[in-house]
Amino acid sequence: MSSNKKDNKNLNSFFEEEYGSIKYYIQSKIKQTSESDAEDIIQDVALRIFSRPIDALPIHNIGGYVYNAVKNKITDILRTKKSRLDDQDQLEELWTDFTNLFYDETSNEYPHHVREKLKIAISELKPLYRDVIIAVDFENYSYKEIASETGIPQGTLMSRRHRALSILLKSIEN
Repeated sequence: MSSNKKDNKNLNSFFEEEYGSIKYYIQSKIKQTSESDAEDIIQDVALRIFSRPIDALPIHNIGGYVYNAVKNKITDILRTKKSRLDDQDQLEELWTDFTNLFYDETSNEYPHHVREKLKIAISELKPLYRDVIIAVDFENYSYKEIASETGIPQGTLMSRRHRALSILLKSIEN
């Protein structure tokens, strides 16, 4: 068996056995990380590791290698998160203004075609994103109210809303 195939088999076993521990490690390092965010990080790291070139050096310490890759990914995320905070505050402010004006027919702040584009973009969101956007931004439910009604943790709801806002912003920009 080639060393690359052996590494992939060992990596696969490692990810299967240690998945929960890796997820817990990520959540302990990044505050407000939902379960799905931690899973996304694990998947991204795994994809990068399994996509290594065939001629890459063999991995001698799989645990150390994986946790180092996860640590590097966390560092990248935290680094980019700091630079995005200002943009997020601005986005949040614009979104609040928009939701206040969205159903106000007397307002000319947002042209009809922008409102229609947003309605379409919201309808095309995955239900878990669409539901939280509608509940928080249009029906004025708090995260706490939604969490107690659905059993979904507040942090997960916040994360889903954040992702939904990013998706909507990209949809409107295109």
